Amino acid sequence: MTIPPIEFVHRGQIVSLRNVPPTRTLLDLLRLDLRLSATKEGCAEGDCGACTVVLGEAVEGRTQYRAINACIRLAHSIDGMALWTAQDLAGPDGSLHPVQEAMVQCHASQCGFCTPGFVMSLFGVYQNQVCQGQAVTREAAQHALSGNLCRCTGYRPILQAAQTMAELPPVRIDEVKLLQKLERISHHQRALETGCAYLAPRTLAQLLSLRAQHPKAQLVAGCTDVGLWVTKQHQDFAQVLDITRVQELRRVERYPHHLAIGAAVTLTEAFDALMQDRPQLRTFASRFAGLPVRNSGTLGGNVANGSPIGDSMPLLIALGANVVLISERGHREMPLEQLYTGYRQNVMAPDEVVAWIKVPLPVAGESCRIYKISKRFEDDISAVCLGLQLHIDGGRVRQASIGVGGVAATPVRAVHTQAALRDQPWNEATVRRAMATLRGEFAPISDMRASATYRAEVLGNLLQRFWLESQGAAVVSLESPDLEALTP
Repeated sequence: MTIPPIEFVHRGQIVSLRNVPPTRTLLDLLRLDLRLSATKEGCAEGDCGACTVVLGEAVEGRTQYRAINACIRLAHSIDGMALWTAQDLAGPDGSLHPVQEAMVQCHASQCGFCTPGFVMSLFGVYQNQVCQGQAVTREAAQHALSGNLCRCTGYRPILQAAQTMAELPPVRIDEVKLLQKLERISHHQRALETGCAYLAPRTLAQLLSLRAQHPKAQLVAGCTDVGLWVTKQHQDFAQVLDITRVQELRRVERYPHHLAIGAAVTLTEAFDALMQDRPQLRTFASRFAGLPVRNSGTLGGNVANGSPIGDSMPLLIALGANVVLISERGHREMPLEQLYTGYRQNVMAPDEVVAWIKVPLPVAGESCRIYKISKRFEDDISAVCLGLQLHIDGGRVRQASIGVGGVAATPVRAVHTQAALRDQPWNEATVRRAMATLRGEFAPISDMRASATYRAEVLGNLLQRFWLESQGAAVVSLESPDLEALTP
């Protein structure tokens, strides 16, 4: 098969690379092909942050900067973008960038292996906040570093460096020149004909045509899951179909009664949209992997993947979301939980793709919560995830919608527990009965994350927590830790 070239901006110059295999990761391209060894390989699964780089993309006349994991990002996916690594920040005379200088002044360096990843995450903050005249708070720094997991020297000096970098002499990227270069390479049209190894359509019509022609091509979006098939399972794909350039699927559209979130919308953007109407989702959103994963991964990809421990699905099921599947033959819409038929199996035909996730807007009387239980607070996979949406009026439960993850082969709706709550008085006796129903509704397995008994017990406990919170009980939780007090 023919392999299209990759064009991107690096160190102010347009770089064009040819004959890059379709499953070559960005990390391997940097370290092995371009000899940019400052970007490290740690976990090779988007977990540790040692491989963090920053991508710049032209969006509505400005450059959008995102820190991402290079280890699970396909090299071809950066076509048309700008790239920065830890080797690209210092000035031509060797002068340090404010991010680097702040790390030095605050004695914030880690062992050296993970430091480049921290620097690049902070570079993303510098571009998105400092260069926009915004102060960097400790909370913002914690959020930005959620995907950088090394703790060998503690976080206090690194967080101090994040707040210090704005006080140093500024260094700014020439946005005008950068946008001109990005505009120049945006006119480069990737090959879309049969026999092309990496297909990157720009319109929905092109995507549907290519999907019909190449039903066996590996479909990718942010590649935060498929990337692990490459790095961990050593899978190779003769042909890749990348949906992230399809403009119609990169939008969040607001309608009178619902949001339509395109399948190529990143998790960061999708959760931002959801939080506009439901700000109580903020903590949960920040616990969905780390920021670099959310900056690459898409809501559509998470839904299509169908992992039983995928965190977005219990929430979407609880909110009553529908998924829209589309092909050249037409489209169909269904409740999200009906998409799945078994472990990582679904009802999609070979020529269909997930196009939109439709999420109803909140209505009066809605009470919504989502709880995630995992061994690690940040950047960890759920043992159990429970989403609840109840409509309570006049002291009675008028409607109940509950989504659960981690207890079956697919994300599931707790239909029996919903029935146990519906049209019942919202009191402790009702909750106790529903807790027993919820604990017995599923047959979870025991694995490395939790035992079956623990999962069942915790499900009931989380419903009780929801009840206590609805009664105004103080919440004792580590979900908003005072790290200032906990760090030395």
